[in-house]
Amino acid sequence: MRDYIPKYLNAFLLAFATFAVVFAIFIAKDSNSSSHLYFSTSSSLWTSSFSSAFITVTIFLSVHRFREKRKRNGSNPGSGYWKRDGKVEAELATARALIREAQLNSNSTASSPLGDEDYVPHGDIYRNPYAFHRSYLLMERMFKIYVYEEGDPPIFHYGLCKDIYSMEGLFLNFMENDVLKYRTRDPDKAHVYFLPFSVVMILHHLFDPVVRDKAVLESVIADYVQIISKKYPYWNTSDGFDHFMLSCHDWGHRATWYVKKLFFNSIRVLCNANISEYFNPEKDAPFPEINLLTGEINNLTGGLDPISRKTLAFFAGKSHGKIRPVLLNHWKEKDKDILVYENLPEDLNYTEMMRKTRFCICPSGHEVASPRIPEAIYSGCVPVLISENYVLPFSDVLNWEKFSVSVSVKEIPELKRILMDIPEERYMRLYEGVKKVKMHILVNDPPKRYDVFNMIIHSIWLRRLNVKLL
Repeated sequence: MRDYIPKYLNAFLLAFATFAVVFAIFIAKDSNSSSHLYFSTSSSLWTSSFSSAFITVTIFLSVHRFREKRKRNGSNPGSGYWKRDGKVEAELATARALIREAQLNSNSTASSPLGDEDYVPHGDIYRNPYAFHRSYLLMERMFKIYVYEEGDPPIFHYGLCKDIYSMEGLFLNFMENDVLKYRTRDPDKAHVYFLPFSVVMILHHLFDPVVRDKAVLESVIADYVQIISKKYPYWNTSDGFDHFMLSCHDWGHRATWYVKKLFFNSIRVLCNANISEYFNPEKDAPFPEINLLTGEINNLTGGLDPISRKTLAFFAGKSHGKIRPVLLNHWKEKDKDILVYENLPEDLNYTEMMRKTRFCICPSGHEVASPRIPEAIYSGCVPVLISENYVLPFSDVLNWEKFSVSVSVKEIPELKRILMDIPEERYMRLYEGVKKVKMHILVNDPPKRYDVFNMIIHSIWLRRLNVKLL
């Protein structure tokens, strides 16, 4: 039966493309007849509509092919795509079996706890704490990452460690200096391969802000993949499935488009995990955007106890993107309980406001990710998430419903009622969840077990295994 699926899928896609073209022509004609203002642009509108339809069909078909290939090869240690070193594949097969056993025996925490002197995951902030713990311990014991040595700083092996892109730079630097302890110098023993380019540094050094030609991303990244694929066998052996890149830049996802196997096959670790921009949670991994203004990581956390938090909700930020203007239009300086500012008054301190507020409003801006989410968690403030198509960081492990509140864009006018209606008992559970999850979002230098950097590695580990923690 499966053999006929591609046939019928292609027929469906052909029909869809035909419909899209007819629809585009109809729109163009309609625009032409409805107003003389649109007459000169009807051709471009038709072209734009046709191009959008063509791109959608192309990506849909490619994603389908990826999923079929991953089903055939992703969890089969003997498949041609993954088979490289017998010992490496045996380790991965063992890990899969043990994690799946833990998933089936998720209530075993009390009867047969896993030994861990630092921390034992427990509670409802985890989707399956026992399976996560088993997976994490196996990762620490087994997981090996090979970092390609080709390329020179500052474009490769280096990144900025402050401001909104700090996580990209810190991760690159930690991997380069083997601070995370997962790096192997023997590529034959590696489970995954890291492409150590920095999108931030490519754009910082090579991008012309006047010309704004994004082809610089193509030339650097495509050339790099070509170099390592000719020098080593690993990219070609796996079609890039066991390779990963990491970026916190807004254009991180776009940077991978120029190498189709990197876009469709490889693990893309991205801050802006936007499904509408073809982020694929089956193989891609989201991680938090953390704004280290000065690069310092001291005094990131703090806050009042719940009883002392007198402000119901707080937000301060510029109006950009599609969601923030809606929030500011309804709530900007209009309510004594919902404190929303486009420009924070000089007598107020941003961090201190978060640390004495119950709920911190975290709307998406230009991109879906927001540094306010980690900032809220650091401050002991329950995040109020307002976004669309956003895959939350570490959501394959963490149950965000237990330490945050989600509000849709259409519910923004009802924001005060929604927050006021949350019972005190539930708020306390959310607050305790925020305190508990903080360790997984926290930046440490050097990294500590279970912190944000080790959680990033764990996300990559799960995708290499092609295992979901249920």
